[in-house]
Amino acid sequence: MRRTLLPDLVLDARGARPGVGVTIEGGRVVSVGPAAEGERLPGRALAPGFANAHSHAFQRGLRGGVERRDPAHPRDDFWTWRERMYALAGSLDPASLREASERCYREMLSAGYTSVAEFHYLHHRPDGAPYEDPNALAKAVAAGAEAVGMRLLLLPAAYARGGLSRFRDASAGEFLARVEELRAWAEGHPLVEVGLAAHSVRAVPRGWLEEIGEHARGRSLPLHVHACEQPREVEECRREHGLRPVELLAEAGFLGPGTVVVHATHASEGELDLLAERGAGVCACPTTEGNLGDGFLPAEGLLRRGIGLSVGSDSHVRVDPFEELREIETNARRLSGRRNVLVPEGEGSPTPWLLRAGWGREGISAGDPADLVEIDLGHPALADVEPEDLPSALVFGAGSGVVCGAWVAGRRVYPEGGGA
Repeated sequence: MRRTLLPDLVLDARGARPGVGVTIEGGRVVSVGPAAEGERLPGRALAPGFANAHSHAFQRGLRGGVERRDPAHPRDDFWTWRERMYALAGSLDPASLREASERCYREMLSAGYTSVAEFHYLHHRPDGAPYEDPNALAKAVAAGAEAVGMRLLLLPAAYARGGLSRFRDASAGEFLARVEELRAWAEGHPLVEVGLAAHSVRAVPRGWLEEIGEHARGRSLPLHVHACEQPREVEECRREHGLRPVELLAEAGFLGPGTVVVHATHASEGELDLLAERGAGVCACPTTEGNLGDGFLPAEGLLRRGIGLSVGSDSHVRVDPFEELREIETNARRLSGRRNVLVPEGEGSPTPWLLRAGWGREGISAGDPADLVEIDLGHPALADVEPEDLPSALVFGAGSGVVCGAWVAGRRVYPEGGGA
């Protein structure tokens, strides 16, 4: 069914326009332009939905429960937090993982995310034995997304060593066979796409990286990996391979235009050069990186090299895309002692670059999936804001509370029961 939405304003990365309609049909935007008739959305601005490029949905269950020091480990850090995370990961079965995923994705929709890349490494039973359906846990995550109407990029993550036995596969071939079965299953699920991931250079040896990278390239699949999140990870990689993590990924043929490196908080200048040369992107997760003491995104280096940037809520200590974007710029200000730091050449503000990172696009355009969010122009955070200042007001002065509706594939999925 073709329908035209008529909000008060249509938002892009540079401003907001009145008198514009967004026509959707078949789950996609078919036109954006002047319109006088359609379904009015009074007091609303319409914007692209945010893309959550890195999620571990089950980790939402740690919220609030890990914000105290264990007397047995007075120096609390990423590695002590990881033990608490492992305990949670070891307790889940397909039913509880589906419930956890559904809760997390429902919160994402309420915050303005309309798609999520789920970095999924819970594969087997707690003792490491496969389920009767080897992809039972991955399909449970997908069921949680489908239940709330969230668009899902499901990224089964290879794990060869370390961690829990339920994370690990016996060989890269066994892992890839399971990925291919999942891809075939997803053909009957229109909101689910399947890519793949390697957990990290800690968890995956070089031979696996080579095999997984070749598999992804040959099928043009999205390919993600954690890298350079912690100094210890960098040092362990140097001891094993004589290379830093991104250097190893480059030599293994893992980097390319379809690759997203998650975190890169401790990437060197040379590693950033490699990312730029290979066309790989970086996903920043500032709220999680801050919560875990990971470090700071080398944002100026990314901007200077034209490296593509996306954002994710990762452990979901907080689910708020506006805060993720704001933290990228405010951390750059803290580090540099300057204001308006992340401004591309020819621009006057960091806002367009940040919103492009959050949306994955400049604005709402014909041909895009009809994944949209409604912004409440009557919210106190947006009082007295001029249309041309609305993008910056959202990034620097608002939070997820300004989101009052979310659409995925042309269907209004938040609030629940809010219409078709």
